[in-house]
Formats: sequence, structure tokens, C-alpha cells
Amino acid sequence: MPSTTLPTPPVAATRAHVREHHGDRVDDAYEWLRDGDDPEVVGLLEAENAYADARTEHLKPLRDSIFGEIRSRVLETDLSVPVRSGPWWYYSRTVEGQQYPIQARVPVADAAVRPVVVPDRVPDGEQVLVDGNVEAGDSEFFSIGALTVSPDHTRLALATDATGDERFDLVIRDLTTGETLDEGITGIGYGVEFSLDGGTVFYTRLDDAWRPHQLWRHRVGGDPAEDVLVHEETDERFWMGIGTSRDDRWIIFSLGSKTTSEVRLLDAATPEADFRVVAARRDGVEYDVEPAEDRLLIVHNTDNPDSDLAWAPLDATSHDQWQPLLRAGTGERFLGVDAFDDVAVLSLRRDGLTALSLLAVDPSAESGYATPVPVGFDEPIYSVGLGDNRERDQSALQLVFESFVTPRTVLELDLSSGERTVLKQQPVIGDVDLSDYVQRREWATAEDGTRVPISVVHRADLAPDGTHPGLLTAYGAYEYSSDPYFSVARLSLLDRGVVHATAHVRGGGEMGRHWYDDGKLLAKPHTFSDTVACADRLVELGWVAGDRLGLEGGSAGGLLVGAVLNLAPDRFRVAHAAVPFVDALTTILRPDLPLTVGEWEEWGNPLEDPEVYAVMKAYTPYENVAPRDYPAILATTSLHDTRVFFTEAVKWVSRLRATVTNDEATRPILLRTEMAAGHGGRSGRYAAWEQVAWEWAFVLDQLGATSRLPRVHEDERAGGAAEEPARDRPEV
Repeated sequence: MPSTTLPTPPVAATRAHVREHHGDRVDDAYEWLRDGDDPEVVGLLEAENAYADARTEHLKPLRDSIFGEIRSRVLETDLSVPVRSGPWWYYSRTVEGQQYPIQARVPVADAAVRPVVVPDRVPDGEQVLVDGNVEAGDSEFFSIGALTVSPDHTRLALATDATGDERFDLVIRDLTTGETLDEGITGIGYGVEFSLDGGTVFYTRLDDAWRPHQLWRHRVGGDPAEDVLVHEETDERFWMGIGTSRDDRWIIFSLGSKTTSEVRLLDAATPEADFRVVAARRDGVEYDVEPAEDRLLIVHNTDNPDSDLAWAPLDATSHDQWQPLLRAGTGERFLGVDAFDDVAVLSLRRDGLTALSLLAVDPSAESGYATPVPVGFDEPIYSVGLGDNRERDQSALQLVFESFVTPRTVLELDLSSGERTVLKQQPVIGDVDLSDYVQRREWATAEDGTRVPISVVHRADLAPDGTHPGLLTAYGAYEYSSDPYFSVARLSLLDRGVVHATAHVRGGGEMGRHWYDDGKLLAKPHTFSDTVACADRLVELGWVAGDRLGLEGGSAGGLLVGAVLNLAPDRFRVAHAAVPFVDALTTILRPDLPLTVGEWEEWGNPLEDPEVYAVMKAYTPYENVAPRDYPAILATTSLHDTRVFFTEAVKWVSRLRATVTNDEATRPILLRTEMAAGHGGRSGRYAAWEQVAWEWAFVLDQLGATSRLPRVHEDERAGGAAEEPARDRPEV
């Protein structure tokens, strides 16, 4: 712990500001902390950063150790699995000491012979498409919003962001000559797509609320002032995105709110024609479209909240033309479908986990497809999905599998024999034995009797004796599922005896559409009470000590952290809230702020509905800070975040400091702001590792878990853990 002489935390000034809705008058004295260009606001953020650094100065050796551990486990010069597209093999590679990947390709000599993956050797005939380290230059932040090669493989569209505000500048290059063909289009949204001949691109523009609201058409090499506005979406609930079919025949234009969608198609050979609406938007109906040679495959929720699979004629223009193909079974939730020449791959959730089913092409069936065959795996918890498969005529498909204890694995599934081959598994080097770790699924019972799944990973030598530190993570919003994934960084927690758990609370999508619906709008409080139930269950089972449990969540998960701390601050010793949506009511009451109107379908509209206002006010973290002891708290945010403004974190921390009764020496409240980053934090892999090391050093210090445990040896594992079956691996 730090010395007894503590630095003084910054104190934010208070200024009168009254908010009044539905007869409720609120004095929000920190609302003035909203202008990121105000020198006084920036000065406060810098003072908070200095205070956080001073309070954690003693943790520098631990931070350095964690960073070194992460780096020691990573093969820093590495190569992804090459993927064939037309006459080229495409891949990305990393180089030791460089922050960003290099995107490259080599010519296809034999489509049946994939280039050999050799990390420390540049493949023969390589053409570099994008070197992120060169593109980033001296910028502190760099991200890519589009990296698209034209269907004839001669042109590249690259959209980049150098601030973190998710507005991208577009450059189009000739891959044959290296010539820059365009660089005058700026401030666009995610995604750029070429017409079939590569002479035209489509891109989106953002409105003042950072919502993609316009689709534009640009002739490559032409004057951007002559670009054509193809569509402007005036319904503020709807976002838009642009993509193409796998065979590049169709440009797919998708529009969607949180509850309703609409898809339009355009023949990529006729870019100046009009897009055709597949089915006009119908309130509450969501659907995705996959062109499949002579028909469309459609995943939709018209009659089933967990969605069904249908087919329709290629020229369909109405819901009435959809024909049923497959209905979701009990415990299933259909997510999407991908079409190939010989098979369609259905992505779904089954019994709380991701899953895949294969539907072989069958010309004798009216739908064109045979009965689905599930793709099985035998680990208790895992994530699986389609990998990068760019050609329709593939005889084998890439799948990607991982779990808490199995590194990300690219498998090739032979469609004829069913044989699976490991193409690449994420290298984990250094002093690591993955058999030292085990994963398990536990269940908590919520206050209304609902069973809530918890995914847990820990060292194999730990027994449930009630002594271990723990870190509980959760999200619980937007039907986003917190599925298991492998992390070399997480090993630094596990090796210090931390039991890491993910609570799959309502508001997420893990258990189907009802799971989401029962944790949104007026049912949102279920998200927070579920989290408390999961925390209690970990203690009850003995996996975590009651006084050594931490809580972590980001964005909407940061809202969860703040709400749970107000609800049950005594359950936790420390909390980390990343880019936290903790002033949700203020934000959702202001339709002039970015993203607000579209969020009303998630949280409700407190402007119009007094009941929504009352429910939100009862759980919004900033509104409910109480004069009582809280855990130690670290809030992290970014100055240029356009999804959750830095304002929310600084207001919350200011109110916490002015209200709670914490002993500042043992349970500090810290705010750390990245001054050159966006919603995802710092860019570049080394910068990201440094950020993780900083955050986890604080958490580990508070949990009393700063020292690494001795290595696990098979004959020393505790009896309780030894009962866990040997770790299963993918069927290969």
C-alpha cells in the first residue's frame, strides 16, 4: 500500500444546474464537466491522471511485471492463416517491436496448396497492402474503419482514424502501380465497398450524433463534391451499414434500429441503379439476408423471438415471399447464415453457448437444403464461429474455436469427409503450461428464481476453500453475449490465484431473446440483481473469499458496475469501471447528444414516459451514490470517446469523492483518462498491454494478490480441483 503521506485528490468545482422532468427537480452540480475543449475541464482530467499516478506509484514494479509476463507469452513476430480470395492469398502478420499488424498478400500458385505459415520469414512474392505502423506515423492513436480490396483485386480502399472519434478518412490506391487514386473523402463511417468493376465505391457519413445516416456513391478518381447521395435515413433510431455478398455479385445495404431492420440489395455490376428493398421495415421485425446463388436465405424473428431460417426468391421484395426452411428448437437462438456452393452454415446459440449447424445443398428439396447437421465440440464452455471464408466454392471451411483454456484455434473442416485439421493455434510461449488451468460452468439463482449461468476459470490447484481472490466480470445489455475467450493477459491474474468469473446476466443474449428482453427497458434492474446473485454464489461455493472479490465491466458493463456498487457495495473489495455509462439518465434525457434517440429502444424514453424516468433514476449510478463505504474504485475513460463521453466518468468520480465514506488510504477512488484514444482505449498492442497492466495492478493490489503462485504440478493439485475432468479439446 502507499505511504501514510497521501497526495490530495482533485476536487471538482460545483456549479448550479437544474434538471426538471415529470415534476422531479434535480440539482446536477457537475453537469458543467461536459466540454472536452474547456481548459478547466482538461485541467481537471490531467489533475486526476496525476493523482492516479501518484496513488499507484508503488505499483510500478507490479505493472512492469504484468507487462513483461504478457509480452513473454506472445509470439511477437507471427503470421495469420492465409485465406484465398481470387488469385491471391491474403493474411496479416506482426513484427516484434511494432504496434500494428501488416496486411499483405501473395499470389496463388496452387489453390490446393496453402502457403506455409512461418512467423519469422516474409513469404515469397509478398505485396504489402497496409503497414499499420507506417500509416499511423507519429499519431498516438490509429485504427482502421475499412480495408477493402476491389473484386478484381487491383484497388484498395483504406479508411483510418487518428483520434479515436470513429470518423475515418478514406484513401483509394491502385495496387498495381501504387498510385493514390483518391484521398479527398474525410469524416466517413465504418465500411467502404466497391462496385464489381472497382470503379465506384459506396460509403456512409455520420450526423452530429455520430449515427451513420447517409449512404453515398463515389466514382473513383472523381471529385468528391460530385458524389451522389443514395439514401438518407431520417428515422433517428436507425443506423446503416454496407457490405457485399461473398461472390461480390451483390452490394448489401442494411438499416436497423434495436428492434427493426430493413435490407436492400444492388447488383454490383450496375452501381448507378437503385437498391431494391428485400422486405420493407415492419416494426419489431429483424432480419438478415444472405444471397445464395438463385435464392435468398433469411434469418428473421417474424413469428419467433428466437428467429427462424427462411428462403425466398432472389428477386424478393416482400415478407410474403419468405418460405420456412428451419425453425429454432428449444434452447436455440438463430443468429445468421452463410451460403457456399455446397453448404449453408447456420450460426446460432444453443443452451447458452455458440454453435454451428451445416445444411448441405440438396437440389431435390424445395428449400434447396438438407436437414441440418450440428458441428460438435466437447469442452464444457467455449466459443465457436465461422472463420475467414471468402470464396463460395470452398470444399473446406475455416472455423474458429476457443475457450478460457484453449487458445484461439483455426480449424479446417472438410465438407466431404467431415475431417477437421488444425491450421493454426494461437501460440502461447514462455513458462506456460495450459493444463495448469481449468474452467467450469456454475449457476446462481436470482432473487426471482431465475437460474443465471456463470463461466469460471482458475488454477487447477485451487480448492473451493473460501480463501481465494476473485474477479467477476459482466456486461448485460444490447443482447451482447459475453462468451468465453482465451487471453494470455488473463493468465497473469490466474497465476496470482485469482478466480476469474463471467456472469451471464439478463440483458445479454446468452440464453436466447427472452434473456435480453428480461434485462432491458423496465426490466433493466434484473441485470444488476443477477450480478449480485452471481457474486454471492461464488462466495457460497467457496471459490472466492467474501472480502476478496472484485467487479469489472466496460461501457454498458460500466453502468452495471456502478449500479451494483450502489445496490450492494459490501460485496466487493475493488471495482474497475471502463468507459462507464454511469450517467445514463442525463444522457438518455438529451436527444441532442450522440446516440441517444437510438438508445430509447434499449433503455426506454424517460422524456415521454414517467415510469421509465422513475426506473432509470432508481438505478442510474450517478443518481444514487450514497454516503456509505464503497469498494476501491478505478474509473477509466477516453477523451475522444464518442459512444460514452468522458463526462460520465468524471461526473461520477466527482460525486463519489464528495459523498462516500471510504478510507481514502485503503480504498481510493481514481479516475484515469486516455487523452488520445476512443471507446476502445489505447491503440497498438504494446500500448494496450500497458493499459491492461496498469488497471490490473490496481485490482490485484486491492485484492491482496500481487505475488505469483508456484507452478502447478500434477501430483500437488488439490483434491477438490482434481475431481474436475481432464480438459477436453476440439475434435481434430
